[in-house]
Amino acid sequence: MEQVIDYQCDVLIIGSGAAGLTLALHLADHAKVLVLSKGPLTEGSTYYAQGGIAAVFDENDSIESHIQDTLIAGAGLCDPDAVAFTTQNAKKSLQWLIELGVGFDRVDSADGESKFHLNQEGGHSHRRILHAADATGRAVQTTLVQQVKEHPNIQVLERYNAVDLITAKHATKAQAQTKQRVYGAYIWNRAAERVETVAARFVALATGGASKVYQYTSNPDVASGDGIAMAWRAGCRVANMEFNQFHPTCLFHPNAHSFLLTEALRGEGAVLKRPDGTRFMPDFHDDAELAPRDVVARAIDYEMKRLGADCMYLDISHQPAEFIKEHFPTIYEKCLTLGIDITKQAMPVVPAAHYTCGGVMTNLQAQTDIPHLYAIGEVAYTGLHGANRMASNSLLECLVFAQAAAADILQHLDAVELQTELPRWDESKVTNSDEEVIIQHNWHELRLFMWDYVGIVRTTKRLERALRRIELLQQEIHEYYSNFRVSNNLLELRNLVQVAELIVHCAMQRKESRGLHYTLDYPDLLSEPSPTVLSPKQS
Repeated sequence: MEQVIDYQCDVLIIGSGAAGLTLALHLADHAKVLVLSKGPLTEGSTYYAQGGIAAVFDENDSIESHIQDTLIAGAGLCDPDAVAFTTQNAKKSLQWLIELGVGFDRVDSADGESKFHLNQEGGHSHRRILHAADATGRAVQTTLVQQVKEHPNIQVLERYNAVDLITAKHATKAQAQTKQRVYGAYIWNRAAERVETVAARFVALATGGASKVYQYTSNPDVASGDGIAMAWRAGCRVANMEFNQFHPTCLFHPNAHSFLLTEALRGEGAVLKRPDGTRFMPDFHDDAELAPRDVVARAIDYEMKRLGADCMYLDISHQPAEFIKEHFPTIYEKCLTLGIDITKQAMPVVPAAHYTCGGVMTNLQAQTDIPHLYAIGEVAYTGLHGANRMASNSLLECLVFAQAAAADILQHLDAVELQTELPRWDESKVTNSDEEVIIQHNWHELRLFMWDYVGIVRTTKRLERALRRIELLQQEIHEYYSNFRVSNNLLELRNLVQVAELIVHCAMQRKESRGLHYTLDYPDLLSEPSPTVLSPKQS
């Protein structure tokens, strides 16, 4: 078969959020980097992150306290080494962002010295959240994008999907004698509607999570589990996929799809109320609105079902109007466009799928099971989050592990050969589809039954029902994928169905209710919990 390489680089980074761009910038002075972005560079979960990034900057706080808070929130399933590694490197990672020019909010102290304004969010025992008003992700992403665009060693391909990783199983017979490793990736050029080939010494997955597998999500459309599915198909283990974090407070409004209401609102005194105006969180947890996210999400879900209500309400109107406008300008303006003045009215809220705590298994250098393949950010399972991610530890994980991956890649860069004899994508036996409606139908069916059967509250029967439907969808999608040319929707649906299967298998293996996994059939905790690990070799 003819071999055509469209792109060659030292490091291919699939994903362009905080994790991917941080890795690119740490590599670019010493390596040729190619960044693949599914949409525009400013699209992705990082851009929409509101709350902030956790690190110890207050003299009354400590790394030990950050560690303990994270371990408690993780409900007994965090990897202590990963937690210690992340928190110990937090301040250094934040200082790097500050030096790049990210404008975190500051306040003048009593002695006239300017200090960072630190928020407190659920699960944190101290104020340790650096933020840029209520649009921290936007400040981080725009700064990183500007730096990336200015660096001559970084090439960015926007509106490209990754299709699959190129590993030894794609190699020719002559190459098959070489050891298992990643050689690059097949990528879908959306504009030209063709699959192209990238050869790389190293590949890093920074594709984010898989919350688009659910009907209601706070995530942008690109969060379709691509990296997890590709890594699984390539032979990587995944872990803890049953732990899907549902953010308690997504704005409930027909014209505000996926608009998140940051945890910092509750950190600054917002309270949750029933439709009749009474508070309910004190009935569920001693920390009330500042309880861990899984507790708050389940409480809202319970009250909605108990009362037959469409939503609950989040109220910060008792705070001074100027305070609200200063601290939450994005939310204030957005709600105002919808006819809600949050200085005077409560905000209607529902839980929504928000964060994938499990993912591709990695070590502290972000290495996966396949040599030269790395995974960073939400796509990865590092052990940091355990059974429930603590607020504002997610962007922190992106930064810390991107820097760790960069250091490891640069250490081995010269020792890894660039393999340019790769088979080109074969589409000689496929045709253009005239049945795009099948993809749309399967897409909606998947997201609906995942929400109903594999959502905030689960049962074994619900999981079994979901798995039967997933298996039927997989058969249809495999047949479709084999016969028709790829498209954005087909690639995402293929990956989402794969991730849905992994979520359900992990959920069926966990015979307890812990953290974000709550099942009516096993309401109690196991005395000796362990991560849920799936291996492709066992599947």
